Amino acid sequence: MTATTFETAAARFAFTRMLRRPASLFATLFLVAIAGFVLTPLASLLHIAWKGDAEIWPHLISYVLPVALFDTLWLLAGVATIAAVAGTGAAWLITAYQFPGRDTLAWLLPLPLAIPTYIVAYVYVDILDAIGPLQTLLRAATGWRNAADYWFPNVRSLPGAIFVIGIVLYPYVYLAARAMFQTQSASMIEVARTLGASRFMLARHVALPLARPALAVGISLVLLETLNDIGASEYLGVQTLTLSIFTTWLNRGSLPGAAQIACVMLLAVIALMALERHGRRHRRFAASPRRQRVLQRMKLNGASRFFAFAACALPVALGFLVPAIYLMHEVIARGLLIGFDTSLIRHTITTVTLSAVATAICVGIGLAAAIAVRMVRGRLAAACLVIAGLGYAIPGTVLALGLLSPLVGIDEGINWLTRSFAGVGVGLVVAGSGAALVIAYVLRFLAIATGSAQAGLSRISTHMDDVARTLGAKPFGVAYAIHLPLARPALAGAALLVFVDCLKELPATLLLRPLNVETLPTYIYQFATRGNFEEGALAALLIVAVGILPVIRMTRFADIAPAPVTSSAAG
Repeated sequence: MTATTFETAAARFAFTRMLRRPASLFATLFLVAIAGFVLTPLASLLHIAWKGDAEIWPHLISYVLPVALFDTLWLLAGVATIAAVAGTGAAWLITAYQFPGRDTLAWLLPLPLAIPTYIVAYVYVDILDAIGPLQTLLRAATGWRNAADYWFPNVRSLPGAIFVIGIVLYPYVYLAARAMFQTQSASMIEVARTLGASRFMLARHVALPLARPALAVGISLVLLETLNDIGASEYLGVQTLTLSIFTTWLNRGSLPGAAQIACVMLLAVIALMALERHGRRHRRFAASPRRQRVLQRMKLNGASRFFAFAACALPVALGFLVPAIYLMHEVIARGLLIGFDTSLIRHTITTVTLSAVATAICVGIGLAAAIAVRMVRGRLAAACLVIAGLGYAIPGTVLALGLLSPLVGIDEGINWLTRSFAGVGVGLVVAGSGAALVIAYVLRFLAIATGSAQAGLSRISTHMDDVARTLGAKPFGVAYAIHLPLARPALAGAALLVFVDCLKELPATLLLRPLNVETLPTYIYQFATRGNFEEGALAALLIVAVGILPVIRMTRFADIAPAPVTSSAAG
């Protein structure tokens, strides 16, 4: 018997033995069920596209897809460039140097994540439009009478969308790059300094190559969030693939056409995931088993300290401070707190309730999946967990489109049962209620919960599980007494992130919400489509206020160790 044959037989024996144990069998079936839960909307989407009307495809190829692909590709390229430059540059300056305002900027830089892209788009259109305050002040200062007397960049354009989305999403790159920069050994940087490397050479030839895997992850998240966007791109006049799905389904009344465009978008998502894997290929670095010294921050002097401050303050100001201050100004100036719209209370309760229920389910499934993988420890379990995380890579419009048929199928099954036993149907129980939104949220953000749960459980030694089992503890008892208490900090962080993501989600909510039901994002969206976004400023400020909490929590633990400061030559 060859070595390969022996290894295969051993693996089959281990798998068969694992299936004979009830707990392991249940864990395996649970992981397979989660994977099937995520793959169901994708299978439904492919079925709708395949069974759709073939006559609409030539129209899509001739008139819809060329413009949508062009705008989407340029949008992705532009947003990735802005996010990479702003995020990586700020992360390196914050990590490697000490300058005035550095400590404050360190926790301000991630805050744009608290503001949805569509809200920032609405704000900048109001500020930069021809009748906005900036151009009005410009005409008053120069004596120009109207917009025809001068040139001003149009924010409702593809470059405007690149600018708006880029300055909101750069924190994904910033957080990933900063985490990697802080874990790099100081010895390599110090060796490069002794060899005469300049500041630029240190960043270009030492820090950036080592941080490339983290940068690939951060940029891929930026691109996936850009693909998911619908509010900002629609308001700024950019015909992306996401917007094409939305308009083809609702405005043109063609569900098969929307499904076919969604399949094209899935190819783009697969390409992005492959690009992220390609960016991390052959980029594994071994760390020393000894405790590494953290890179010491160099103190900047002269003009260089002001340049570093400006480079870090600019993205914060554009991505967070300007939109937040504008929203507060509009709330006060328009008397939205005095003339309070009472329906906003109902919409807020709806939003918080849906988000809270989805968060609880997400965290529960994520913890259970992480524990199941810990119990089984096989390739099948690992593959199922990877599939469970694919939902985050699926844009909200695609997810909503794929969920439509399965949800209707569930309602038909429920109605068949009620007619069989009670003689009357109950209508749309799932597809016509908030349950559809909860399911979409869970599918979309399950990856956050599973990833955080795995990270929390990885810090718990498996010897503790073995000791508990030798003392007679059952798998559920081990999870309740050991895993849950020790993984609670990671689960709390995941719950905050999932809750805020659900709070901000717009594409899936627009397509799956029940009739006469509004959430805060759809409430704001309706004002924006009517051209009076300012009336929804209070709702936008509520989303921002809630979103700041988890972002601050992430920033609080950003510094992994104290970083001493060394002197540096004047800039």
